[in-house]
Amino acid sequence: MLKNNYLAFFLTIGFMTGPVSAQETGIVGPTPYENITQTWMQPFAGDGFTWGGTPGVHVQSPDRIFVLQRGETRLPDPIPPEYTNFAGSLGWNVVRDPESKVWHNCIYVINSDGKVLEVWDQWDHLFTATEGPGPHRLRISPYDPEKRIWLIDETGSVIYVLSNDGKDLLMTLGEKGVPGTDEAHFTRPQDVTFLPDGTILVADGIEKPRIVIRGADGRYISEIGEAGEAAHQFGRIHSIKIGPNERLYAVDLKNRNVKIFEQTAAHGSKSYPNFQYQTTWLGLGGPLDIIVSDNAAWVSDRRPTKIVKFNLDGSQAYSWLLPKDGPDFWTEMHTMSVDSDGVLYGADNQAARLQKMVPKPNADPSIIIGQPWVSP
Repeated sequence: MLKNNYLAFFLTIGFMTGPVSAQETGIVGPTPYENITQTWMQPFAGDGFTWGGTPGVHVQSPDRIFVLQRGETRLPDPIPPEYTNFAGSLGWNVVRDPESKVWHNCIYVINSDGKVLEVWDQWDHLFTATEGPGPHRLRISPYDPEKRIWLIDETGSVIYVLSNDGKDLLMTLGEKGVPGTDEAHFTRPQDVTFLPDGTILVADGIEKPRIVIRGADGRYISEIGEAGEAAHQFGRIHSIKIGPNERLYAVDLKNRNVKIFEQTAAHGSKSYPNFQYQTTWLGLGGPLDIIVSDNAAWVSDRRPTKIVKFNLDGSQAYSWLLPKDGPDFWTEMHTMSVDSDGVLYGADNQAARLQKMVPKPNADPSIIIGQPWVSP
């Protein structure tokens, strides 16, 4: 009966938020994770402040986890008794309350025990006086021996590349505060992903949605995509990943789907890389991020807030809802990342915190989010 109730709710939401997928919904069931956020990391902000909107997390290893927040949140004085340790416990959505934002401690590094290892306040100046959302994500290429940090600044329309120790700004792509859709500029970029040879793909995601392809040195190579609502067109590219056979998976938040592009060029050829549209996965309410493994893909979705597992043929295999109330509630899992033990870290941009979820001992391993695909 519980499973049927989940399914009825899931399908009702699907009808409310857009066209019904021609693909089968698959099983909707309980979460395979235990949420341990309440006994995990405590805030490190100074008196009168707490975490800000948290749009990004990237696990380099269990001993080094990078977290991106859109500044910190100023707490009211006196602090209401219902406050626990994050702004969402006050019923706040920090995205809708920009007046409480201060550009403090935008990047920090923790370990899996929740211990704060480093606070990169030396880079707060990149966002000071920003009028808008600010930074959107951070990523690390699995092929980069230096493990450089790619920091995507949505509002600034620029991408910064930082050394892994946080000491140096190594490269800037785009021109801060100067949006554009030519070869030298971006307009509100959302994400990056990487090919084994160092090629960079940028989800330049909102005004004129496109995916820009650049060489390892940052030089412009080409771009793909066009705006629209057709199956092959983009509304808002929110996340991108490379999967097996170097297929490109592009999460379209506005059109509520995932588009897949095939790699058609051979390595080393003059035409490499060359992506051709293949298909579109439907049945989502508001997809935000994607992790692609060797044999499946997991999408964080909203409307309702949930995780959806896809087989790589596009069929939905399993979904579970994330709680909307209680101490472990979610507003959105804006970005997700997993460590080598299968522990899931989810960044909630609106409720303003990072959550940690550990696989249950008796969970079916096939529905635990897999390790991101990396070319052998």
